Order: sequence, then C-alpha cells, then structure tokens
Amino acid sequence: MKEADHFRENADNCLHLAERADGEPAFRRYMRMAQGWRALALQQDWLDGEIPPVERKEVA
Repeated sequence: MKEADHFRENADNCLHLAERADGEPAFRRYMRMAQGWRALALQQDWLDGEIPPVERKEVA
C-alpha cells in the first residue's frame, strides 16, 4: 500500500470519529484532522509523481 493511501485511511478514520463525536468542538477537531491527512495524501501523491505540479499562469 502506498504511503498516500495510508494517509487517506487515517483521514477516513478521523471522519468516522467525527460522526461519533460528543459535541461540536470534538467534531470540528476530527474534521480538521481529516483535512490535514487528505492534504498530506495529495502532497505525497505529488512527491511520488502521481499528480502533476500546479501550473502557474503568467501575468501579462
């Protein structure tokens, strides 16, 4: 399993924890953690050459 897939699995676990969270602060915390894991997965995909880098538009 690729490292990015492990990160996505962690994100999914955080989403499940968010669904069962007791109260809004815990829910938001788990959602932020899930977003962080998803961002790490995307970055790892980029580092592994799975997705292209962001193209920059030239300013005229």
